[in-house]
Amino acid sequence: MPPSHPIRRLPDDLINRIAAGEVVERPASVIKELVENALDAGASRIDIVTAGGGKSLMRVSDNGVGMDERNLALSVERHATSKLEGDELESIDWLGFRGEALASIGSVACLRIASRPADQESGMQIVVSKGIPSPPRPHSMNVGTVVEVTDLFENVPARRKFLKSDRAEGAAITDIVRRLAMANPKVHFVLEGADRATLNWPAQAGPDGVRTRLGQVMGRDFVENSVAIEHERHGVTVSGRAGLPTFTRANSLSQYFFVNSRAVRDKVLMSAVRAAYGDFIFRGRFPVVALFLELDPRTCDVNVHPAKAELRFQDPGGVRSAVIAAIGLALGEAGYRASSRVGRNTLDAFRTGGGAMHPSPSAPASAHVSPPAPAMVPESTIAPSFTDAPAALSPALSGDGQTLNEPSARFEAVPEADPAQAFPLGAARAQLFENYIVAQSDTSLVLVDQHAAHERLVYEKFKNQLKSGRVAAQSLLIPVIVELPEEDCQRLEKAADELDNLGLELERFGPRAMAVRATPAVLKNADASQLVQDLADGLADWNGISALQTRIEAIIGTMACHGSVRSGRKLTVVEMNALLREMEATPHSGQCIHGRPTHVELDVKDIERLFGRS
Repeated sequence: MPPSHPIRRLPDDLINRIAAGEVVERPASVIKELVENALDAGASRIDIVTAGGGKSLMRVSDNGVGMDERNLALSVERHATSKLEGDELESIDWLGFRGEALASIGSVACLRIASRPADQESGMQIVVSKGIPSPPRPHSMNVGTVVEVTDLFENVPARRKFLKSDRAEGAAITDIVRRLAMANPKVHFVLEGADRATLNWPAQAGPDGVRTRLGQVMGRDFVENSVAIEHERHGVTVSGRAGLPTFTRANSLSQYFFVNSRAVRDKVLMSAVRAAYGDFIFRGRFPVVALFLELDPRTCDVNVHPAKAELRFQDPGGVRSAVIAAIGLALGEAGYRASSRVGRNTLDAFRTGGGAMHPSPSAPASAHVSPPAPAMVPESTIAPSFTDAPAALSPALSGDGQTLNEPSARFEAVPEADPAQAFPLGAARAQLFENYIVAQSDTSLVLVDQHAAHERLVYEKFKNQLKSGRVAAQSLLIPVIVELPEEDCQRLEKAADELDNLGLELERFGPRAMAVRATPAVLKNADASQLVQDLADGLADWNGISALQTRIEAIIGTMACHGSVRSGRKLTVVEMNALLREMEATPHSGQCIHGRPTHVELDVKDIERLFGRS
């Protein structure tokens, strides 16, 4: 149908307000545009003042290069910018380049801009009201630029009523400034106002500048519980910090991404982080990261979103691979480390007198306590394969021949100088409740969940063997026959080749049974029957063989669980120390395959405070 009204050109004021709908979403959008302009102007200090959540007042002052009278007048015109030297949009090296921000802001608020370049004795000021700019006038000021925005959306009441409360809008501004400050550690940021507490983040230079700025913005807790990242792959350099797998949040809001110093929220990067941590954390928990990517500006398009918050990569697969590899290498170097928050939570539980931390008087009857090592741990147990320990262990004996799992058990004196204490996880002192190892280092008390820790060790051995092509298998002298429903047998038969690559050799044995002829060598004497039954259940849940390759980690996780030392197994001191040494030598051993911490470390100073000794 032809239009009911003739086509006409829209007035400039209406054009500006339409453009403002794309650029100026809320007060935080204004702050983002103004601070980015200040950064592009080379400012080393940026002061931001707000009132009423930014709805009443937003003022951004910087000490950048400033503008003369001509440039000041051009700055409030539409599609006028100094950020594009030519007409090419393929290689953008600036943060603010559209040339619409100031004109759009001036159409929906009262805008005042005062600026002075270094070669001028005084500055100039221009005022834009309802989209109409005044002529520039002289203004006394220091070198730099001051932009003041008042009464946002005063002339667009339909937009103003959709703004949130002053507190919510103020929080959005804080988040924007936080991201800009993280991306620019060499710039001093100050955020203040009658509606907020002052934030003051001095400039940070030198090799530790980014680390210190992240500590300022995200807190020391993050810096202490994260690892540094520095990796280059596919033309993408990834740096920053990645939180330990046991240091997580309930949402992804603490994941920060910066591409060529631009803060973004990108699905490719978020999925890469999720994949990199998928092996280590609980479902429903999110890692804390701050990632900085540097790549050729021509390989990413930042012009796909009006607020420049999203971008498009030319090679998203290469970028994703680079991020996963960078995080994987960093977490691997973290080794056995677990979040210090785990220890603090344990101490808090002690302080609150939680019942779980105070066993009943009858508890010792169910506890097995192994005697302390009388001398240095034998060298052969410093870096052994813990799974080589014998399956059946004789009961530990005390000096007078009594078994220590009896209520009358006594402790032997700990040698004054035990060299094993110098290891990070210390020397084993006891086993409690037949599952928890108590160890002592030079500076702390360490509690280890033996099942969770060994589960991770076996899992990592599986992964390392898979990288070389195939998991080593051990043949069974007598095949184990496992009876299963016919449909489960069919699924296992279809998956036989893939399972054989994992060291598990299965063969059909009649319509309702499978014969197990070999099991992964790393599992030692695991229950083959229960393992096959669990794998059959998993294949049924994953809709058969089609999902087997995508579920490979879940499969080896199931196998690792069956091959790990069980809760309730009594360990000798030599075995406990062997487990501790292997944990120290194995990447990611700070958390089990389900994301739980494998050990808790309590600093001796914290323990002394617990008893009021400091």
